[in-house]
Amino acid sequence: MRLATALAPVALAGVIASGVSPPVTAASAVGSALTVDATAAGHPISPYVYGMNFADQGLAADLRLPLHRWGGNHTTRYNFRADTTNRASDWYFENIPNDNPDPGSLPNGSETDRFVERNRATGTETILTVPLLGRVAKDRSRACAFSVGKYGPQQSADPWAPDCGNGRRPDGTPITGNAPADTSVEVGPQYVTDWIDHLKSRYGGAADGGVRFYNLDNESDLWHSTHRDVRREGVGYDELRDLTYRYAAAVKAADPGAETLGPVGWGLNSVLYSGLDQDVCGRTGCWSNPPDRAAHGGQDLGPWYLDQMRAYEREHGTRILDYFDIHLYPQQAIVHDEEAGDAATQERRLRSTRQLWDPTYVDESWINRPVRMIPRMRELVDDHYPGTELAMTEYSWGAHGHINGALAQADVLGIFGRERMDLASLWTAPESDEPVAHAFRVYRDYDGKGGAFGETSLPAVSEDQDRLAVYAARRASDGALTVVVVNKSGTDLTSPVEIRGAGTAVVHRYSARHLDGIVREADQAVTPGAFTTGFPAASITRLVLPPAGGGADTEAPTAPGKPTASDVAADRVTLSWPAATDDTGVTGYDVYRLDGAGPVKVAETGTTSHTVTSLKADTAYTFAVRARDAAGNVSPASPCVTVRTTAGTDRQCRIGYTVADHWPGGFTADVKITNTGGKPVDGWRLTWDFTDGQRVDQGWSAQWSQQGTTVTARDLGWNARLAPGASTAIGFTGGRAAEGPAPTAFALNGQPCGT
Repeated sequence: MRLATALAPVALAGVIASGVSPPVTAASAVGSALTVDATAAGHPISPYVYGMNFADQGLAADLRLPLHRWGGNHTTRYNFRADTTNRASDWYFENIPNDNPDPGSLPNGSETDRFVERNRATGTETILTVPLLGRVAKDRSRACAFSVGKYGPQQSADPWAPDCGNGRRPDGTPITGNAPADTSVEVGPQYVTDWIDHLKSRYGGAADGGVRFYNLDNESDLWHSTHRDVRREGVGYDELRDLTYRYAAAVKAADPGAETLGPVGWGLNSVLYSGLDQDVCGRTGCWSNPPDRAAHGGQDLGPWYLDQMRAYEREHGTRILDYFDIHLYPQQAIVHDEEAGDAATQERRLRSTRQLWDPTYVDESWINRPVRMIPRMRELVDDHYPGTELAMTEYSWGAHGHINGALAQADVLGIFGRERMDLASLWTAPESDEPVAHAFRVYRDYDGKGGAFGETSLPAVSEDQDRLAVYAARRASDGALTVVVVNKSGTDLTSPVEIRGAGTAVVHRYSARHLDGIVREADQAVTPGAFTTGFPAASITRLVLPPAGGGADTEAPTAPGKPTASDVAADRVTLSWPAATDDTGVTGYDVYRLDGAGPVKVAETGTTSHTVTSLKADTAYTFAVRARDAAGNVSPASPCVTVRTTAGTDRQCRIGYTVADHWPGGFTADVKITNTGGKPVDGWRLTWDFTDGQRVDQGWSAQWSQQGTTVTARDLGWNARLAPGASTAIGFTGGRAAEGPAPTAFALNGQPCGT
């Protein structure tokens, strides 16, 4: 376990050899009064706020990690066919091929394929980063953008590859005029389409359990710095909009069930300024009147960007942005560093979590004003593009190996739930035995049996959030009240606690006194009105109270394993799942279907399999399972499985037809053919009838012809085979006398298709 060499003196006091927290004594300081209202209705907590970047598979399994992101600077120029990234300014602008046991099989078996497969094994949703920069690593060979032999001596070079310099001359001035072709080749939206088609051919689409989330690149407002070897100027307002339109539309066309996250900015400045203004003003100091913002009516980039995404949906009828995604790294001195720092830094780290929500907290950095990041983002989407969700796909308060980092992380996770964040992923994941990993366990697996924080946030108030932070939730599986209290002070505190509507609490605690793991403490009696209890210095305390009137047996079984689907038909599917691991006392299982209205119980069974019937053909369904014991306790839900029923005898295919552009007398259309049947299609012929004088003039990716009103598109050999679930994209430019309706009746090889 990587730990800082010493704890802060205030956190060290009271650490004992046994590693078990002693009772907090009367000598403790008086702590903040805490109030929890267990009777309130509350609001949902998104499970996606507990995400990570690049987590070990063992940790992902421990935490039942709900979300796992593949992102960062190196993913901006990822070539999925060569399985190669460019490390940009992170590491000498080098192309580095990923270790691959069978490069001859690429793109099958790439790093991203294996990333998706690991996530599927732990029931975790995937975020992949798709490139918008327009260039990717050119091939599978190592290469560097600033060769010392080609561009001369440089300030520093890769010690393992001395010809690869950092792109700065010995005096520190940047090298310009290097050739982008040294490392990269140009690509466009078709590259994204091809990659998603590849992923779908292996894992199905988002609606079928495949990749659900796609980041629209990574911190594009810093490309002029992080990728300056191929990008000389910052990205302006208009270019960011146009790139999002082109690439996000390509994602949605390739997989309509996928969800997109953008603009994936690096921090607060990404809401205020374009990359072009950050580039120019960073050199000239024009922050009071940045030229790109001035050219767009003086509107900050964030609201302008959301306005443009809303305008696209109004014009085209398609939402191409699902999440407003801005990263956040505390700018206070060394707060997000790996090391915990001195006592002043640790205190600053714990205070700085207030920038997520508190309008009275003035950021202790060059920002020097309130940030209130989550409310700020929420107000922007409510005012400019309602229905857009909030994401923070990178954030870090640092000190993963220190109790101080764990306290900050526990506070952040509580804030995410209370402030209605929709999605967040820590950059990067801690080691499994580090304190920050235990902070996640407090919320995801406090008892080693899948014990989790509740899914409905409840009102919880501390008189002094900087000393004692408190968060509460109701758990759906058993109705229990779950409370997390973070003692951010260096002092044992005894506080009055008022919990309205609760009983006796089961207590678990992680603290500076026992860094190796979460400890089961003595139960806490909860009396009517306010009671008094202690919270040790530098600790995270977890209390679980059964619902009012609960019996003696309130411990729920563990969750069953992830279901698998078999014998999929047009109206039914058979589900099977691994039993709950502590199945003593388990009397049966409940099968749930999840839809927009919430979970619906569809069956109760005493076995570990069930056939769900009365389903609709060619429809995606998501299922989960819970275990029940004799006392009526219900386990947490299993990981979900999503399956699409077959189309039936007359619906073995699905056609997507989209008018991509139009002008007087002409238009361009994109057509997507998907095999929804259970057998491969070897060779295809697509037909439909036009109305109102529409015609095909020229097309691509198919052999096109038209006789009268009947249009025919035939495969070109290379795209003739469609595996079950696979798609191919074709398109054409046509003419029309009037703006007639789009066709709705299609046939593939003479058989009717759905739309």
